[in-house]
Amino acid sequence: MHPLDKSELLAVTIGLAVLGGFSFWRLLLWIKSAPVKPDPWDAATEAAVQSEEAVQVCHHCLSEVPPGQWFCEHCGCAVGPYNNWMPYLQTFSEGEVFRNGVLDNVRRSPLTIFGYVLSSFTQYLIFAPVFWFFLFRNFRRTRAEDASDALKGSST
Repeated sequence: MHPLDKSELLAVTIGLAVLGGFSFWRLLLWIKSAPVKPDPWDAATEAAVQSEEAVQVCHHCLSEVPPGQWFCEHCGCAVGPYNNWMPYLQTFSEGEVFRNGVLDNVRRSPLTIFGYVLSSFTQYLIFAPVFWFFLFRNFRRTRAEDASDALKGSST
C-alpha cells in the first residue's frame, strides 16, 4: 500500500467531516422526534413544588435549607443551586460523589462503575488505585448486605 498524498488525505478528511456532520444532524432529528414523556407526578404535586411557599430541602437528609445557602446545616452536603458550576464549590460536590461511592449504598451498574473508575482516574491519577480499593470494597459490602436482606425477607 502506498501512503496517501495531500489531495487524497484532504478528500478523505472532507468526506469524514461531511459524514460526521450528517450523522450528528440525523441524531438531533431522532432526539427531537422522540416522544415527550410526562412528568412522573400529578398536577397537584407540580403545583406544590412550584408554589411560593415551597422550601428547598437537602437531597441527602431532607432537612429544610434556607434560600441562598450552599451547604446543608444538618449534614454538610453541597445543596446550593449552582454548586456544580462554581469552580471552588464544585470541588465539594465532586468530593461528595466520591465519598458516596466509598461509604454509601450506591446503585451498581456498568455505567456507574465505569464513571467512578474513569472520573477517579482523571481526578486522582496515581492515587486512583487507592480509591478503587475502597470503592470495590464498598460494592462488595453492599452486595453482601443486599444478599443478607434478601435472605431475611425470604425466610419471613
